[in-house]
Amino acid sequence: MTENSSHVEVAVAVLQRPDNTFLMAQRPQDKPYAGYWEFPGGKVEAGESPYHALVRELHEELGIEVKTAYPWLTRVFTYPHATVRLNFFRVTSWQGEPHGREGQLLSWQRLPELTVSPILPANTPILRALQLPHLYAISNASELGTQVFLQRLQLALNNGLRLLQIREKNWSRQDLRELSLRAIELAHGSGALVLINGDVGLAQEVGADGVQLTGAQLAACEARPDVELCAASCHSTEELQHAASLGLDFALLSPVLPTKSHPGAANLGWDNFATMVSSCSIPVYALGGLQMQDMEMAWQNGAHGIALLRQAW
Repeated sequence: MTENSSHVEVAVAVLQRPDNTFLMAQRPQDKPYAGYWEFPGGKVEAGESPYHALVRELHEELGIEVKTAYPWLTRVFTYPHATVRLNFFRVTSWQGEPHGREGQLLSWQRLPELTVSPILPANTPILRALQLPHLYAISNASELGTQVFLQRLQLALNNGLRLLQIREKNWSRQDLRELSLRAIELAHGSGALVLINGDVGLAQEVGADGVQLTGAQLAACEARPDVELCAASCHSTEELQHAASLGLDFALLSPVLPTKSHPGAANLGWDNFATMVSSCSIPVYALGGLQMQDMEMAWQNGAHGIALLRQAW
């Protein structure tokens, strides 16, 4: 490994089709990591914003005109030859059919299995993030009652829900354990993932897929817990940065809008939310006062998706 000699700002596109396939391109022989596969994109030129660089690069490289692109993740990766700041966008609409205008090979891929290799090292976390659903539902058995909640959970799973957090404040551990076991059985039957709020031990005990750290737990955390999926509840830029430094899979940032549970309390608003997530390296879900129809607004402001409590059921 030689000391990196330069810092490079790059705009990167994750082109996504409605069938959940995404486009990867093979690096040409005259560039570092020749033959490796990556997401299309290129350097941000002087005076350009990452978005305008994205539009230009996709026209030059793929012959397409971008119609809809959402800011997503920003990751810094150090290679032997340079340190690159990668500004990822999810591109969901474009005009024209992508083709390798520079002679590069292209391939539409689908997770979890890829048919191309090797993959450029900086893209590994991106592939993991792409597997996260856009909707993150939070349980509400306290208000609905256990039986009604489980019935509505099954309905939501039938309608495509694939990510659930079990969070019931003030419940006994035994009651929470029983609810978790029943919810996990339903969720796993539909291929959905379940995280347990605030209790790593319980998550491991009931066979959950991971844990959602509280803000207090995140502040005290010095190493990522030993679970498959680990997320954190955040309320500030500093907390988001700490979650990312621990290598967590995603974060919740709240409250975005006024909530029923905390009327009159301060909320971030979309502008502050967008600023706070603009340099975040892990996916962030918007939480607080939202409804399903806010998904588009969340994407426009850099969120991976939205988290819903009452509105999910």
